Amino acid sequence: MRILVTDGMDKTAMAQLREMGHEVVEQFYEPDQLGAALKDFDAVVVRSKTKVRANHIDEAKGGKLKLIIRGGVGVDNIDVKYAESCGITVKNTPRASSQSVAELAMGHMFSCARYISVAGHTMREDKWEKKAYGKGIELQGKTLGIVGFGRIGQHLGIMAKAALRPQLSVNALTLGSVLLVVALFAWFSVHYITNDSYQSLKREATLLLETDEDGRITLKQLHRVKLADRVTLLNP
Repeated sequence: MRILVTDGMDKTAMAQLREMGHEVVEQFYEPDQLGAALKDFDAVVVRSKTKVRANHIDEAKGGKLKLIIRGGVGVDNIDVKYAESCGITVKNTPRASSQSVAELAMGHMFSCARYISVAGHTMREDKWEKKAYGKGIELQGKTLGIVGFGRIGQHLGIMAKAALRPQLSVNALTLGSVLLVVALFAWFSVHYITNDSYQSLKREATLLLETDEDGRITLKQLHRVKLADRVTLLNP
């Protein structure tokens, strides 16, 4: 199989593919060149930079292309339905980044609790604002609320339980496909909330961590439940 890798790939993975007898070409193509290039490959592996749209698929018709793989979770950079209608299979790697994103969220929890990021920024400006950023809070023993308990949420829960011994769940409400865990003092790792589900959030939150590519929470939504003045909104 001839495989095109457009946005980079781990060298070990490419070596394994070659050991299996596949030809792997690592090359980025500009949008106006991508479609013609795809005709010569059985499969293409993209990340977020390369966009595979309907026009590229049309240009690749009559060629060898049978498989598009997104190295990551979201497939919004691929016209999935159109590709499948043309007989091209589309796959992604939903588990690949779960642990990394969970660790990033965990890191931001510590950073926000101790003002690490903003304090580091002001220090690089030759400022020593100890009084402004010296009053952090302790995370151990606090209640952790996780909205969207999928792969990332579960990884985060496991790490937090091991490191901080939090109280994990006070109330659980099912809102459509979303499991909403609400607590008196809550850290929220937010995944895939796009509607007015936050009307059901009646408790006070101190920090809001948003880790998903979709379902952005806006300050306008938070104002509807009168939380905006009490919440730090962070999108890592």
